[in-house]
Amino acid sequence: MNQIVSFPGLGLEFHFSSVAFTVASKPIYWYGILITCGIFLAIAYASRRSRHFGVRSDDLVDMMLFVLPVAIVCARLYYVVFEWERYKDNPAEIIAVWHGGLAIYGGLIGGLLTAIVFCRVKKIDCMDMLDLVSGAVPIGQAIGRWGNFFNCEAFGSETSLPWRMVIGEGIDEAGQFGSHPTFFYESAWNAIGFALLFAYSKKRKYRGEIVLLYFGWYGLGRFFIEGLRTDSLYLWGTGIRVSQVVALLSVLLGFGGFLLNRAMPFLHEAVAAPRENDSNTEETT
Repeated sequence: MNQIVSFPGLGLEFHFSSVAFTVASKPIYWYGILITCGIFLAIAYASRRSRHFGVRSDDLVDMMLFVLPVAIVCARLYYVVFEWERYKDNPAEIIAVWHGGLAIYGGLIGGLLTAIVFCRVKKIDCMDMLDLVSGAVPIGQAIGRWGNFFNCEAFGSETSLPWRMVIGEGIDEAGQFGSHPTFFYESAWNAIGFALLFAYSKKRKYRGEIVLLYFGWYGLGRFFIEGLRTDSLYLWGTGIRVSQVVALLSVLLGFGGFLLNRAMPFLHEAVAAPRENDSNTEETT
């Protein structure tokens, strides 16, 4: 399907299809391509930095083979649970992921729990692994959000700001009002978060510090961005946005845990120095 998206205040107009190409008459969507690219770039980055965190890159890849499918399933289940009225009379649609409906927080929760279990079973330092992965996740999120652009979704409420987005009309037809490009807000927030976490990771004081900062940073941005969106999931029978509740909890647990550990050093395990020189071989202790 051909789409028109314009940014009249910026003098930009785009014509594109949400389908990148077809394989055996099956459409391959830009949404899926961008999410896949984001995931692989995040894994490649994490693999390259694994030595800094004392993690074997082979262990990282093995873990992701479990984390990714579970995260996708949990992202779908999270969405279905809070959109149950839409699916209760048509349960076959629950597995129709290609029709849309994935919630990032469901994927994060499922991925986190799977990573913890994997590390416990493999006897890998869980906090080192989570710190490594948390610094890479924003890459996937920043790139993946552009899939929403190609699907013309995840936009916000009406605005007259210069960077307003108008769907279905070119510059000449667009009026004074458009929508907040919330997909871009979140992409930019994650890109900034990645840069900050990368810089801070070189000064990591204790295990688990990066994962706490990630959840705090992402939750802070998501709380405000979610308030602008028009497609939010709501707690059943209320006007409370689910993602804002989870985002607020992320901020409290993330930044609260970070500050608590800094104030009480005995609560955490310090990072051994220097981390850059740690061996990334097959040796175990």
